Amino acid sequence: MAGFGTLLFTWLKGKLVGTDTAGNRYYIERSPAKGCRARRWVIYSGVTDASAVPAEWHAWLHHTVDAPLTDAERRAWQKPHAINSTGTSGAYLPPGHQLRGGQRDRATGDYEAWQP
Repeated sequence: MAGFGTLLFTWLKGKLVGTDTAGNRYYIERSPAKGCRARRWVIYSGVTDASAVPAEWHAWLHHTVDAPLTDAERRAWQKPHAINSTGTSGAYLPPGHQLRGGQRDRATGDYEAWQP
């Protein structure tokens, strides 16, 4: 949840630009100071986690693009956004990891041990 100051600033100076599939809301400053570009920010729908911002909105937040990528502009090969699951039960564990039993397949012929 956003802090009181952020919510007050958003209410006074923010203009809603859009939301993403996770429910995060993106705002832009209504009247930026003369000679300055408008501030952009996000209010997260749940826990504040920067990895919850999809790439198209990340680019918009950092002034890389003027408008976020729309669903119509997405390519068929682009995967849907997923948050960073490191440290959770959904984290990737490679073959041979201790939490996967510590066993992995033997190396095939593409591996040569280093000999000093």
